Amino acid sequence: MKEIFEWERLLTNELPLVFVFEVIFRSAIMFTIVLVALRATGKRGVKQLSIFETVIIIALGSAAGDPMFYEDVGILPALVVFTTVILLYRGVTWLTGKSIWFEKLVEGETVCLIKEGRFSISEFKKESLAQDEFFSELRLKSIEHLGQVKNAYLEPSGEVSVFFYDDKEVLPGLPLLPDLYKVKRKEIHVESCYACSFCGNVENLKPGTATCTNCKRDEWVLAIKTQRKA
Repeated sequence: MKEIFEWERLLTNELPLVFVFEVIFRSAIMFTIVLVALRATGKRGVKQLSIFETVIIIALGSAAGDPMFYEDVGILPALVVFTTVILLYRGVTWLTGKSIWFEKLVEGETVCLIKEGRFSISEFKKESLAQDEFFSELRLKSIEHLGQVKNAYLEPSGEVSVFFYDDKEVLPGLPLLPDLYKVKRKEIHVESCYACSFCGNVENLKPGTATCTNCKRDEWVLAIKTQRKA
């Protein structure tokens, strides 16, 4: 029968001290795996927390929890995990401050998703971001249509930064309100200003069918030109 407070078991679980080096190796490998996995989820996957903060929470949370509940996990290996993770975190943070290339590799870079009232298609495709999700993000900022937006950027943190046109410069744009956006048409019956439902490109169309000059799609939504409400 095991006794409580058996210090050799409590600290190392009766493993040789040389096992510490294996713990360091395991910790470094798992830190890298978690970092790569979170980086692969995209910016939105770790919104409001930096990738580093998320890695630290996962790694240290696991390292702290196991020794609390499992008697076959020693405290000393857990302390080694803590030390290794913190040193790796400091090392990666130092490298990101010294190398722009490494910072972009680990954290990503700011991406322009809307430019002058329409989507930057090539950049939008690179991000794991659904159109509905992005529309919802813009509506939460009280944006009714893309013509109100001069530029919008997806930051490394996952947040969306928006820069608006002045009221007198607002352009006709693709509606973001569901009841307007869902009224799509391929056949134009009335000459007016229409926005491509895919990229937001606005064109003055006459009755008939038309292909977007920007993305070559053929689905249109009646553009609106309302100003932003205070």
